[in-house]
Amino acid sequence: MNDFTLGIGDKNLSSWSLRPWFLMTQAGIPFTEENIRLDRPETRGILKEKSPSGLVPYLIHGDVKIWDSLAIMEYLNELFPEKQLWPEDRQARALARSVAAEMHSGFSALRAVWPMMVTRKDMRHTTQSGVARDIERVDHLWSLCRKTYGAGGDFLFGRFSIADAIYAPVASRFTTYGPVELSPEAASYRDMMMALPAMQKWIEGAKAELAAG
Repeated sequence: MNDFTLGIGDKNLSSWSLRPWFLMTQAGIPFTEENIRLDRPETRGILKEKSPSGLVPYLIHGDVKIWDSLAIMEYLNELFPEKQLWPEDRQARALARSVAAEMHSGFSALRAVWPMMVTRKDMRHTTQSGVARDIERVDHLWSLCRKTYGAGGDFLFGRFSIADAIYAPVASRFTTYGPVELSPEAASYRDMMMALPAMQKWIEGAKAELAAG
């Protein structure tokens, strides 16, 4: 049951790869990591063979292949109900799914103007109006989740969930392009996420990849 292979892209850049990797690492779900270096002559051929979409990430589990970050995480939630990867409370779960879906489909300015670069910190960068709106919206969502359902722990809904994994690359962006002005609640959450062993492991992996060339 637990024979998983997770295909990911460059750790410094691939925000979509970070999400399921972070979820599986933080939740303690064992997997084999298959790292596909992006934007190289051989990349397209490798991904065409490995991934139904030709993109990363992808999860291989026996005969099952899944090629979307949120779909991968939903699949794992079904396989590991004991890990409660969504909040147990129905209303909290509805909010968690809403904020995760909003991140999955939105925040286009933040994605385009502030690409993920996890090995960099405190890069001064102009904040265009679209980016400023996205930052304000993320701050609102993080604060809403923490204040409403976060009393039981440090994560958005107290205990770790898929919603946290979805926003892991955003916490990274808010460090790379800092200092980003956030509310105390949101800033505390960002700092907690960046200090997690799973995130630090990903960053160290990114540094190693860059050093290897």
